[in-house]
Amino acid sequence: MKIAEHITALETAGRALAEAAAEAGPDAEVPTCPGWRVRDLLRHTTTVHRWATAFVVEGHTTYHPDGGEPALDGDELLAYYREGHAGLVAALRAAPETLECWTFLPAPSPLAFWARRQAHETIVHRADAESALATGPGAVEPMSAADGIDELLCGFHGRESSRVRTPGPRILRVRATDTGDVWTVRLSATESPRAERGTQATAAADVEFSGTAGRLYLTLWNRLATDAVTLTGDDELARLWRENSAVT
Repeated sequence: MKIAEHITALETAGRALAEAAAEAGPDAEVPTCPGWRVRDLLRHTTTVHRWATAFVVEGHTTYHPDGGEPALDGDELLAYYREGHAGLVAALRAAPETLECWTFLPAPSPLAFWARRQAHETIVHRADAESALATGPGAVEPMSAADGIDELLCGFHGRESSRVRTPGPRILRVRATDTGDVWTVRLSATESPRAERGTQATAAADVEFSGTAGRLYLTLWNRLATDAVTLTGDDELARLWRENSAVT
């Protein structure tokens, strides 16, 4: 996806998150984030948005802590969230392609990193806000979903901090039936997962998740149960993924 497409996805998801939060109300439980209510979700997400904006606007080249969660609630909190989201979108749109600042995953450029990371941060938390409604999380656009799966598998779980480890070599496959994308993830006891994206399977898999990119996205980010997609192969390996793949 292009930077502009990520920013548009961020803008759309952020507005939908606010609408869902307003409909649910600050006291509503967030089933996808046990222990959280909508106010907790808004406080967290606006803190992340403003933290990201500081890198883009101020150009910090090393890690810079966030400013802490706001002690706001109700309409004030929702307005503060909307303001922070709009500020992030504006900052990314105004930033030069030559932007230099700190990042924490491989990317073509810092601007590409922050546009992509905040798009998916917000799409995932939009699903959280919608989980507080009777209708549950809405659909994720296929192109964004495939990109977010790639960020999760190749980016987050490509880091040494990934907790997904298996006693011996195993292969997990993820197959998006609508976009044609296939990820082959090699697991082991000693190394972080090694994921490859393509359109063809490159090796026999021990377990495979298949389904539309949108449902795979929400399942792999632990926002839908694994029965939301088709699972074939080793149930134990699927359970291991589910229990150890959360990004914190």
